[in-house]
Amino acid sequence: MIQDDLGDGSSMDAEWHALIAAERMARDLGLDHGGYVLLGDAAAVIAQVRGTQRCRGSGDQHLSTLMALTDGALPPIRYIKRTQNLAGIALARRNAR
Repeated sequence: MIQDDLGDGSSMDAEWHALIAAERMARDLGLDHGGYVLLGDAAAVIAQVRGTQRCRGSGDQHLSTLMALTDGALPPIRYIKRTQNLAGIALARRNAR
């Protein structure tokens, strides 16, 4: 799923939006937290979600949105290298056209 109408923002905002969209999709599919793992290639966003790095700027609002979606119980979340992020690779190729 590609959403082109999220407005202006930084690459960090884009990572947060992707994470929130993935959580919404899992919720819409009726998955419980044992049924999926959120993956991300932005180490800073993953650290902010895990609470090991302080949110800055719009990150506070994004974290609040994510926490509200999950009722404060975050699903498993894992950092992956950018070269392993197939969705990111597909999006980069789409944008290169």
